Amino acid sequence: MPDAAAALQAAIRRRTVAGAAKDDAEFDGLHADLRAHFPLLFAACEQVPLPEHALLLRWPGRGGAAPVILMAHQDVVPVDTRDDWAHPAYGGDIVDGVIWGRGTLDCKGSLVAICAAVEGLLADGFTPQRDVWLSFGSDEETLGHTAQAAVAQLQEHGVDPWLVLDEGGMAVSGAFPGVSAPIAVIGLAEKGVVDLELVATADGGHASMPPRRGAPALLARAVLQLERHPAPVALPDASVLMLQRLAAAVGGPLGAVLGRAGALRGPLARVFARLGPATAAMVRTTYAVTELQGSPAHNVLATTARAGVNVRVSVTETVDEAVARIRDVVGERVEVVVRDAYEPSPVAEVGAAYELLEEVTREVMPDVIPVPYVVMAATDARHFQRVWRNCYRFNPFRMSEAQRQSLHNVDEHLTLESLLEGVRWYERLLRGL
Repeated sequence: MPDAAAALQAAIRRRTVAGAAKDDAEFDGLHADLRAHFPLLFAACEQVPLPEHALLLRWPGRGGAAPVILMAHQDVVPVDTRDDWAHPAYGGDIVDGVIWGRGTLDCKGSLVAICAAVEGLLADGFTPQRDVWLSFGSDEETLGHTAQAAVAQLQEHGVDPWLVLDEGGMAVSGAFPGVSAPIAVIGLAEKGVVDLELVATADGGHASMPPRRGAPALLARAVLQLERHPAPVALPDASVLMLQRLAAAVGGPLGAVLGRAGALRGPLARVFARLGPATAAMVRTTYAVTELQGSPAHNVLATTARAGVNVRVSVTETVDEAVARIRDVVGERVEVVVRDAYEPSPVAEVGAAYELLEEVTREVMPDVIPVPYVVMAATDARHFQRVWRNCYRFNPFRMSEAQRQSLHNVDEHLTLESLLEGVRWYERLLRGL
């Protein structure tokens, strides 16, 4: 087996931040590192040119079956220099069996594990039954366009995949009340995304003579209205399936309730909305105020006050429905400006492709319970799923509560044991296609 840990260390040390802060040399260095650690892969695979350092590779199979696409992304979110990491964010340090650094979970760990699995299988002389395409985007964290470019190229090559697998769920511990075993949440779909602004306007002037209902006050009222009037709750079909699969593990009266999730959608959705942010996000469209902007100086009245709102749209409604509700809630005095929007993805089938993912998970992680899931965050898979329905989202790594908190935050880390288990998971998947 190739040294997956060393490959991940090298990948972490490349500061592959997308967007305005992008440094082409960092991505070039990452590609050089991947070629050095996985020479058999790059020798065996055909590379299809893509813009902005995205990678699209085809590993030819024996033919006779529809191909599969394995995905990950090379880019990472920036590191705030004011944050205090236990180990350097770009150091890739290995301490007591844990590898630390930006991208270990999101999602250079998956990228390296996929490559290590392919490299190991090539070293064994293995040829897959199906063509295997590797799609590694370079701007997922900035909602960029390289995933769309990959889709276009795949369509030009006549690819109609049996299975597409991207990042998303993991094998999480302590995620569901009453379940002590880790749960492997396999995403069938993902919520939509709307980035919008609330804009309030009023007369300006000197701060010594403030009027009533100035722009900041109007904006503050609108923000509080969103807080006081959350979206209605609904339990999606994929979440019903998740609860039904968990029922046996929970057992007792709660297990009996979960087993009847289909008939108890309303009551369960209302309960989940009250349990906490994670379960509430499962059952409704969410609004998060992320940016605030007002006066340019402390003694000047703001003529315009703005709030950025990140909306995650439930798979049970559309972008237009979510935006219309927000306009109703904030009222006519505040303008709602949509900057960018993606509809919720279609929902993948719980058929043969999904069943293979469950089978592989049970075999490689026998203590883990695999269940369907709706992913709360946005992934590159949303672009693929608009063309090919059977897109799933799962990183075969174990993740604790502390690790969940480290995503897009300080102290992101992955155990070496979990990294190697992830390599075995991808190997088993590729052998089982």
